[in-house]
Amino acid sequence: MYWAVGPEIEEFEKIVSQYVGTKYAVAFNSGTSALHATMMAIDLKPGEEVIVPSFTFIATCNAPLFVGARPIFADIEEETFGLDPTSVMQKINPKTRAIMPIHYGGMPCKNIEELREICEEKGLILIEDAAESLGAKIGGKPVGAFSHAAILSFCGNKVITTGEGGMVLTNSGELYEKLKLIRSHGRLETEPYFLTTKTLDYVTLGFNWRVPTVVAALGISQMRKLDKVIEMRRRNAEYLTNSLRPIEGIVTPKEPPGLFGVYQMYTIRVKNGLRDKLREYLAKKQIMSKVYFEPVHLTHFYRNVLGYSDCLPLTEKLSREVLTLPLYPTMTKDEIEYVVESIREFFELNH
Repeated sequence: MYWAVGPEIEEFEKIVSQYVGTKYAVAFNSGTSALHATMMAIDLKPGEEVIVPSFTFIATCNAPLFVGARPIFADIEEETFGLDPTSVMQKINPKTRAIMPIHYGGMPCKNIEELREICEEKGLILIEDAAESLGAKIGGKPVGAFSHAAILSFCGNKVITTGEGGMVLTNSGELYEKLKLIRSHGRLETEPYFLTTKTLDYVTLGFNWRVPTVVAALGISQMRKLDKVIEMRRRNAEYLTNSLRPIEGIVTPKEPPGLFGVYQMYTIRVKNGLRDKLREYLAKKQIMSKVYFEPVHLTHFYRNVLGYSDCLPLTEKLSREVLTLPLYPTMTKDEIEYVVESIREFFELNH
């Protein structure tokens, strides 16, 4: 097995691209490097703008900054926490180059078709950040297949994991060739690196963003389990939802018609300003919960260093309510019931 350029890498890429339904895939050592490489591959220039949500992991928003461009924040809708097309339209200007929605927590962005139509009408590039949503679908079509390029992540908390890793999916042969160069020092490879006797040339700027062969081999084995993992996640999510729904004071996740979620995260909304208090209560019961996400535009870096002053009402409202609960494929009914009973106890004490 080659350490960094073995055949397992291309096999892993082929399996994922065929699963999603794109022509090409390029594996990277992280989702963040996949985002950065995509910004380079579309030749995003300093001063150009990419419209993004603030309700996301910060890497989504940082990606344009890596090449001197600027993320522009649009608000979201409250069903799937995806970009709101109305807000996006308000942010488009002559500097806009791309729109990058995320598929939050394994739930497809319900407005992806409308966002694609906006991009087609305005001559913009659509990039899906599908880091959390491999296997999710809209109308039977997998997320990642709606755009010029889509980013996946395989870090430890994703639907399947290789420990760390990422991938870019695309139907563009031009982007595919650029991404391969960027991933490996700008080196033009026409034959396997360790087998060729030819002198290899370097034709552009690139990085060491290769995925190790052993990681790709793990990815191949993980892909064989993906549908089963999704089935287990969905079953546990349904059980959790049915158990939590009667409790007043919380809103459980719901799939809009035609959407198929994979529940990489199970996120509820806690009403009446009780979210943080509930989180502390669960921690005392040895139940881990997390806030995904705090708005990026309100972080110290964006507010105080970069000078952003955006007001995104729904993003800010939702970020004060969301709480992600434990959910994993092998979670037992007893474990789920313990979480549910703990939440029920909390609201009985705080009604």
